[in-house]
Amino acid sequence: MNSRRFLPLLLLLFIGSGCAALIYEVVWFQLLQLVIGSSAISLAVLLGTFMGGLCLGSLLLPRYIPARHHPLAVYALLEIGIGVIGFAVLVAIPLVGSAYAAWAGSGILGLALRGIAAGVCLLPPTVLMGATLPALSRWVETTPRGVSWLGFFYAGNTAGAVLGAVLAGFYLLRVYDMPTATYVAVLLNGSVAVLAYLVARATGHTAGLTDDDHADAATKVRAKEAGATPPSVPGVRDVYIAIALSGMTALGAEVVWTRLLSLTFGGTTYTFSLILATFLLGLGIGSSAGAAVSRNAANPRMVFGICQALLGACIAWAGYMLTESLPYWPIDPSITSDPWYTFQLDVARSLWVVLPGAILWGASFPLALAASVAPGRDPARIVGGLFAANTVGAIVGSLGAGALVAWMGSSQHVQQTMMVICALSALLVLQPAGDRVGGKHAHVKYAGAAVAIVVAGFLLARAVGPIPGVLVGYGRFAATRVGQADYIYVGEGYNSSVAVSELSNGVRNYHNAGKVQASSEPQDMRLQRMLGHLTTLLPESPKSVVVIGCGAGVTAGAVSVDPRVERLTIAEIEPLVVRTVSAYFSEHNFDVVRNPKVRIRIDDARHYLLTTGESFDAITSDPLDPWVKGAAMLYSKEFFELVKRRLNPGGAVTLFVQLYESSEEAVKSEIATFFDVFPNGAVFANTFEGAGYDLVLVGQADPIRINLDAWEERLRLPEYATVRLSLGQIGFSSAVELLSTFSGQARDLRGWLENAQITRDRNLRLQYLAGLGLNLRQGDYIYRNMVAYRQSPDELFIGSPPLKAALWEFMRYQ
Repeated sequence: MNSRRFLPLLLLLFIGSGCAALIYEVVWFQLLQLVIGSSAISLAVLLGTFMGGLCLGSLLLPRYIPARHHPLAVYALLEIGIGVIGFAVLVAIPLVGSAYAAWAGSGILGLALRGIAAGVCLLPPTVLMGATLPALSRWVETTPRGVSWLGFFYAGNTAGAVLGAVLAGFYLLRVYDMPTATYVAVLLNGSVAVLAYLVARATGHTAGLTDDDHADAATKVRAKEAGATPPSVPGVRDVYIAIALSGMTALGAEVVWTRLLSLTFGGTTYTFSLILATFLLGLGIGSSAGAAVSRNAANPRMVFGICQALLGACIAWAGYMLTESLPYWPIDPSITSDPWYTFQLDVARSLWVVLPGAILWGASFPLALAASVAPGRDPARIVGGLFAANTVGAIVGSLGAGALVAWMGSSQHVQQTMMVICALSALLVLQPAGDRVGGKHAHVKYAGAAVAIVVAGFLLARAVGPIPGVLVGYGRFAATRVGQADYIYVGEGYNSSVAVSELSNGVRNYHNAGKVQASSEPQDMRLQRMLGHLTTLLPESPKSVVVIGCGAGVTAGAVSVDPRVERLTIAEIEPLVVRTVSAYFSEHNFDVVRNPKVRIRIDDARHYLLTTGESFDAITSDPLDPWVKGAAMLYSKEFFELVKRRLNPGGAVTLFVQLYESSEEAVKSEIATFFDVFPNGAVFANTFEGAGYDLVLVGQADPIRINLDAWEERLRLPEYATVRLSLGQIGFSSAVELLSTFSGQARDLRGWLENAQITRDRNLRLQYLAGLGLNLRQGDYIYRNMVAYRQSPDELFIGSPPLKAALWEFMRYQ
């Protein structure tokens, strides 16, 4: 039976396989970030482990699975294995997490344990994923035309990956949860396996042959009897090196472009899914084009080299667009509150930047395959070797790009470095390699091409500019804020890009994630100081306190000036923030970083609390935007339960809740999830010009009792002079005025929170809700709806009648 007629069906199988793989990748990365943290180090470990498994699988299959087995039967077994292990990972990750938390620490040991945890969960399924393409490659002939089908399979797999990225990021995880998404992926694996097995049953297989190369069977048999080694392509090693360099630049560019585009679009979970889908779409288009060209190209190696040379121009194009063009497009996202219109705009801008380079990277793999094939050689070894080389390069690129940005201090230089690597890759492939690749005057032509590539690269590198301060400062609103501030510091770190700006009126802003995260504006100072002071005034003995995130240091500074605080730990994920940014706000943060009672932990806050053996008297967080991807991990029920376990008896926790740039559903989710763990909690409001702006939630394990007389007496003590000064600077002359911002208790708000969605680790619901409310301006509307449910807090506040009467009077004006 002619097997060629089944080749188009295999495209469908690879689409399903690719879709399942991307669903798994998104789910596993989220699950494992909950265990080992979401810092740059943790993400590097996860990505390195994931891609390392793909590399191992592509190398091991041709060495340990004999060619006599039907390729489709092997492929079916691999898909079944992926599905079974994918299901098992859901059970394994909690067990791995418990073991990891018991042993994890900092330094080399902590890094090694992160790798072990990731390896236990990711290596088994990713090894099988990496083996699928080499397994199926044994069903095609080892000629450029035959191997072109592998390019189409690769394109189909990538098309499925696009579908998986969109399906997971925009539907399965938004509407359902990670287990449900996993079940969908398992079902896809099972369906693909069944179809592959049925085709295997319907077709025959001869080891090393297909129906299209039986004519060469005698030649192969004679070569085998003579003990001859099948011929190899001249200069094939250069192709392997070049495809590795191609993988390096592809993933390096994706890392850098994702950082810059997330500033332009807003760093929501939808943004990351969109950028990933766009990049994969380009790879799929390029793979199809490369496969089509390789079928009839007289010299696929030369076409491969031209692709590598053109990639330098594509990186220059993207660099110019990201830093010199896109930030200044006349766009104001706040014009619409409908996320659908914003999504359409972001799709267009993402395609504009990413697609040219992604297409060429996608075309490179099938062209490299066509340039490496030789009759009689095991196609699985060729495909496996090239795929492994490409993956190793991708690992280096993905891990190295972020580190290089932080080390060089500039994504500009990293992109220029990648342009140099593309030029080297092109020169390596285009150099003469024997008669097949060379020809008359080949060296002269090569010298001319080399000069042209070097000169063009030098000229194009000048188009890549440094990241503009206004982009770091205001992100998606950059075009509307040009010329409105002086940027006194702009830096690119391991995890994020940060900036400090100063307005003409002297207001100083700290920017991260493309927005103002803290400032010396009255409403922001009020919120940050409220967070810090409520955190230390609530417990009876706040000796040891943790602040999640340093930011401008104002929250931590307010904590530090309480004389009862003996030890303050700041858990900050970005070293630049502590090292540089906080210094610009020393006047407002009481120079907290240099305070001898302060210790800094550079780590994801969740990971720090999960792995530390300490307990604390109070825990708070510097303001965090819940719509930023990853922030929801600090707003889940499981995280609040972790915080509760880390509190000493009588300890207190405070939490910032953002009303601006948020929807009522997102705010309800934050409050309801917090109250689910701290059912005795209360809400205090930071209003601005009488309108709702943001909230502070407070919680304790036991019912909260605030003694008004004790608070007032404490603030009159001489050692509390700095605390009084700090409160006075934000408009509170007494404890009663501070507490008059009370806006409700958990029991009051039950009716308002009736249909609120609880954010769990399994669904991280908040990031999907908050991401849809990015351009909303409903802060006061949400606040008024909530405060309408407020009841008399007689059980919360105790004290003398005059102070209670004063409190009720102040509350009337909030």
